[in-house]
Amino acid sequence: MIIGVPKEIKNNENRVALTPAGALELSKRGHEVYVQSTAGEGSGFADEAYVQAGAKLLPTIEDVYAKAEMIIKVKEPIEPEYKLIRKDQLLFTYFHFASYEPLTHAMIESGAICLAYETVELPDRSLPLLVPMSEVAGRMSIQEGAKYLEKPMKGRGVLLGGVPGVEPGKVLVIGGGIVGTEAAKMAAGLGAQVTILDISLNRLRYLADTMPANVNTVHSNEYNIRRLIKDSDLIVGAVLIPGAKAPKLITREMLKDMQPGTVLVDVAVDQGGCIETCKPTTHAEPTFIIDDIVHYCVANMPGAVPYTSTIALTNATLPYAIQLADKGWQQACRDNHPLKLGLNVVNGKVVYKGVADAFDLPFKPVDSVL
Repeated sequence: MIIGVPKEIKNNENRVALTPAGALELSKRGHEVYVQSTAGEGSGFADEAYVQAGAKLLPTIEDVYAKAEMIIKVKEPIEPEYKLIRKDQLLFTYFHFASYEPLTHAMIESGAICLAYETVELPDRSLPLLVPMSEVAGRMSIQEGAKYLEKPMKGRGVLLGGVPGVEPGKVLVIGGGIVGTEAAKMAAGLGAQVTILDISLNRLRYLADTMPANVNTVHSNEYNIRRLIKDSDLIVGAVLIPGAKAPKLITREMLKDMQPGTVLVDVAVDQGGCIETCKPTTHAEPTFIIDDIVHYCVANMPGAVPYTSTIALTNATLPYAIQLADKGWQQACRDNHPLKLGLNVVNGKVVYKGVADAFDLPFKPVDSVL
């Protein structure tokens, strides 16, 4: 198969979808790998490393899309890329369709096969291609939140870990999945007083058994959220419903109950966000303020640490990319049920129910395209 790796063009997106090590594994199997020149530079991978791994370089993004049968990316295509995508071309990337209707319609019109990292799902309901970036984003949510709590950043002026004689900061994490768990671990490691919410009692039992003593677990409901936001310094939104929009658990009117300078970090923003007042921001302009509350809503947080993120992502995606390249997308998805669940839009048909429901679009069962 002919595989193309374009350079990411989203604001401050320095990740690349494939490391030289990944390119070597695909090349060894007889596949042709074409990488856009300088695509890996932001992650610390020079063009020469790809050439040594058996890949070929192409000068422009247009050349990569025109040549490839399968495009491997990191972030969803943005508007300048829409016209480059061809009918029957396989796109393997994060899409987060349910959060952005124009992208959904553009991919329907393209006739391409859109296989989304974030809806590949194992029998235990885990999301193997979302996990590595969720781990990065969860840890970064505390790193960034701690920074924006500083007074020059318009935060409350609270040091999360406190010092002897001064109470530590209070961190509220809404959602006990991968993002929430990593956020809680990082906040606890800094010495903060952490509360993590989830609707699953089994998950809360697990977290209570494995988290440090400065992490409390509380059942997630509106009453508890309203109670806990009043004295939290940093609030992390870490709620995900695979392939669908996140529920709005913090509303605009709840902001008035928070202390001025409280920081909100909505890691779910690329899936619509779980905080009503959040809208996607960029690394160039990461925050905005509403009612004296600092909102950090960068939709590609792991893009700020691209070396770590790129290696972690390729470790997870490469086995699936090899199956798609070796067998073709239809046979690979027939043979691998988790991979089949990654199919969202195929040849103009929406085959993932969460996406169809989000925009009231016609839904076709995925087996109808296989």
